[in-house]
Amino acid sequence: MNIKKIMTVIILALLISLSITFLAFRETPQSRLDMVDVNDISQTLAEQWDHLKTIDLPGSKYHMDYIVADNKGKMLRATRRGLNETINSAIQNRDTIVDITRSNQVLGKLIIYNNTNRLWKKYHDSQFGFFVVMVIFLSLLCISYALYLNRRVFRPFCKLQVFAQNVAQGKLDIPLEMDQDNLFGAFTESFDIMREELAKARENERLANQSKKELVASLSHDIKTPVASIEAVSEIMIIKSDNEETKRQLGVIYSKADQINTLITNMFNATLEELQELSVTITEFSSLELNNMIKNSDYNCRVNLSLIPECIVLADKLRLMQVIDNIISNSYKYAGTSISFSASINSKYLEIKFKDYGSGVEAEEIPLLFNKFYQARNAKGKSGTGLGLYISKFLIKKMSGDIDCKNEEDGFAVAIRILIA
Repeated sequence: MNIKKIMTVIILALLISLSITFLAFRETPQSRLDMVDVNDISQTLAEQWDHLKTIDLPGSKYHMDYIVADNKGKMLRATRRGLNETINSAIQNRDTIVDITRSNQVLGKLIIYNNTNRLWKKYHDSQFGFFVVMVIFLSLLCISYALYLNRRVFRPFCKLQVFAQNVAQGKLDIPLEMDQDNLFGAFTESFDIMREELAKARENERLANQSKKELVASLSHDIKTPVASIEAVSEIMIIKSDNEETKRQLGVIYSKADQINTLITNMFNATLEELQELSVTITEFSSLELNNMIKNSDYNCRVNLSLIPECIVLADKLRLMQVIDNIISNSYKYAGTSISFSASINSKYLEIKFKDYGSGVEAEEIPLLFNKFYQARNAKGKSGTGLGLYISKFLIKKMSGDIDCKNEEDGFAVAIRILIA
């Protein structure tokens, strides 16, 4: 039975109930006297007036209650007790008063009891009972329909709401559970098919992105090998060449190969980081080893080293070397000045700071320097991808350290905080 049929039945039941109630209240009780019956009673009483106290009062077949009174209003006989016994009370009750006459002589009064109030009370009681029954019936009907709606409509909608929330949150592995006889069975089946298709599409997208990232990582790794060979051969040729022009040209080749190698390394590392495959292995080593790391990165010998406090630090040597190399390379590229170096112990960190004497960057750009692919305005006309500081911050954070930068009065400084064991 579908919802249309149920609605039709309920509407018909309501209309029938309202019609019955209207008709029942429309028919009001009426108490009309039959004057023929009244005359019959009056004539019978007149004929038997002399024996009034001994005879049976006529009128039982007429279903009338009355009293018989003399001309002074004193009650002589009554069909039952509880009737109005005086003329005044009869008038107040709007009883019918008829003269009993014989031979044009008024013998007494026939007072017909007006039972309209009693009929109205009886009618009111019966109608009130009918009204109560109808209210109970309609209430039960409404409650039954409400329970039906709750079971067949509202509960399914609540399940649909939870299902939509799960889909919005990306929980595509939770099916939509519905009864087989549910009114929304076709919709729920469609929604569940949509969920399955979304899950498939998301998985396909994930696999496609995974495949692209793996391809980029693989190509980046493969390209690094021939680039490294170009760097090595050009470096050997520079050493062996005696011609200054040839050395200059070979230097350009070496510089561009090194630039390509740096870009490939950054792209490779960024791809691995998105794949969550950029491993960081933290070990303990002496802070004095930082001297060799800086010297290996400072191939132009521009860093003025100072004493490093001796302690045991927790870091990944290879990744820390990568961070230091990136900072020194940026100073070479954007400042082109000498670099001062300082180190100090600050609470549980060893803080090392590199400072060049270039023009720095705009103050509002400093918070953005560690964003992926962001390049400051002073980088225009210079090669770069905006990944170096982004990768450096990612690596330092994975080593439980921190990195930041700031403008100083006479240059630009980058500070690295390395966790002490």
